[in-house]
Amino acid sequence: WTWGPEGQGAILLVNCDREVPWLSKEDCKDNKVYTSSCVHPSDLKDMSQMILRTKGPDRLPAGYEIVLYISMADSDRVGVFYVENPFFGQRYIHILGRQKLYHVVKYTGGSAELLFFVEGLRFPDEGFPGLVSIHVSLLEYMSEDIPLTPIFTDTVVFRIAPWIMTPNILPPVSVYVCCMKDNYLFLKEVKNLVEKTNCELKVCFQYINRGDRWIQDEIEFGYIEAPHKGFPVVLDSPRDGNLKEFPVKQLLGPDFGYVAREPLFEPVTSLDSFGNLEVSPPVTVNGKTYPLGRILIGSSFPLPRCRPPTHPPVNEKAEPPLVSGGHWHVSDHLPAFLSFSLHSVALQYRLLRMGHEVSIALYIRAHTWYHGNALIPTGLGGMSSKRITINKILSNESLVQENQYFQRCLDWNRDILKKELGLTEQDIIDLPALFKMDEDRQAIAYFPNMVNMIVLDKDLGIPKPFGPQIEEVCCLETHVRSLLEPLGLCCTFVDDISAYHKFLGEIHCGTNVRRKPFAFKWWHMVP
Repeated sequence: WTWGPEGQGAILLVNCDREVPWLSKEDCKDNKVYTSSCVHPSDLKDMSQMILRTKGPDRLPAGYEIVLYISMADSDRVGVFYVENPFFGQRYIHILGRQKLYHVVKYTGGSAELLFFVEGLRFPDEGFPGLVSIHVSLLEYMSEDIPLTPIFTDTVVFRIAPWIMTPNILPPVSVYVCCMKDNYLFLKEVKNLVEKTNCELKVCFQYINRGDRWIQDEIEFGYIEAPHKGFPVVLDSPRDGNLKEFPVKQLLGPDFGYVAREPLFEPVTSLDSFGNLEVSPPVTVNGKTYPLGRILIGSSFPLPRCRPPTHPPVNEKAEPPLVSGGHWHVSDHLPAFLSFSLHSVALQYRLLRMGHEVSIALYIRAHTWYHGNALIPTGLGGMSSKRITINKILSNESLVQENQYFQRCLDWNRDILKKELGLTEQDIIDLPALFKMDEDRQAIAYFPNMVNMIVLDKDLGIPKPFGPQIEEVCCLETHVRSLLEPLGLCCTFVDDISAYHKFLGEIHCGTNVRRKPFAFKWWHMVP
């Protein structure tokens, strides 16, 4: 199997969708597949064909056998189906994989082509590069006390298609959000935003979400693709909150796959939430091109607060993972302090990153414009009745020192991203942010965190910051518009303060987006 535009080799899809909606299992657990249109109508189309050609006498000599087999290591990675009765040709039965290590092939005599259908069962990840082998041997009988001996063997190698995570720069298809008792106005604003973008809004109602609003933490959307077919696949996080039934009941179906990840031995932590996943746009680093980007995973590094996060099924060659540190933020999650958006003027992208220095500078500017007594919200998202002036912010030495520490953490991540993603200072835009330190010495956003936005093509849904008013206009919103709108981006500020911010999240945490796949084919990569 070889990579690249001139490469060659067979590709398998993981058969993780569900062709029959009323069944409770994915197709990869089926033992029989039918070719009729009423049962499993397209399951065979999710599989790859394998042809065994034979040419020989009308029948094999006594004691000879043709055996199809796989290794024990591949038994949970690949499955093979063969027609049960070639005369009728209606039903294919499972003959290899899932603890079935070999199958004696019925020899039909003369020249023949035997058609098998092959499915993938496991995605490539850090412990499995994705290659599986299926062998066929002609066995010769020697005597009763000696096992059958192979006198001819042939092998075919398949590569299982990786799960590919889609970055913000790809066009949106559907936006998912939960309906809660307290987010009616938020839903209305999100609906207005989505209507601008040619995609659909899908609402997860309370009988499914059961009071869980953090849909970004529960699932991550991606896709799988082979030359003959592709379809979206939702990745279910180990978090298993009250939304745990949503991906199976609402998403899994015909040509919509599902896969779950669980830590092997350790308890689930906040790092296992998929709000802690991000993927960069395509990048080139030191001459090395990553046409599908790189997956970013937040961790508690450099502090040994908890174990490393559970990795998604990441293919090291398709979207090599990069671990960064979110230890300083209360959520530990990368999207809390970075986001990527499309620079639509030149079809490039920008990394949007928070920075407290920008906020301090804006407050100083507001102060010099004789607005030192302007009121800004305080408490979690301004939910407290208490208000504070710009003057008090600038004179609060403890708050300033805390933000200097958080800024150093941000700068440390900035250096990692510049090195690992090949970014320059011109590729990074700092958005205003201000933090306060909680009892665990972690950062809580002083006002809604504008980096934690939703990106829908050139339309950005940004948490409304409720900053100081200068001439009846929020100076934070004005500054963000001045940074992003010249790039061809459209800023819509969404009020999420009561429905999300006060619970330590923002619009990105409360929404999820399924996007179109890359035009680039992953098998054309040159690792």
